[in-house]
Amino acid sequence: MNKCTAVALFDPPDWIVALFASVHRLESRHLLCELGGDHGDDHAAMLWDEGGRPGSAVWARWAGKSMRLASLDWCTAPTPDEEACGLFGGHPSMHAWDVTDPTLEALKRELAKDLPDLFPEDGEGHES
Repeated sequence: MNKCTAVALFDPPDWIVALFASVHRLESRHLLCELGGDHGDDHAAMLWDEGGRPGSAVWARWAGKSMRLASLDWCTAPTPDEEACGLFGGHPSMHAWDVTDPTLEALKRELAKDLPDLFPEDGEGHES
């Protein structure tokens, strides 16, 4: 499944910047939703993680122009290789390993043409 294409401007008000000043530097930036494309209207992007502890990841969640920050636990679903999902617990849609970012995949294919040793899985005979 392709990644959601929703983008939001994260422009924290001064009081939020002051609240987090001792922990993280918050600045305006564009956030890209990290969820699979079929999740509905509530988007999400991780802002930072305080070291993998439960509830240590701070996510921006938005729907339309309404945005909130939430400290969320990590999804505990493992792959068969025991790799972590990379999204928050209870996330809608697919797990991170089932979500493809088409832009990153296109960049990877282009890099593999010039640097085949770095991308052996995309070497000769690979069809895009």
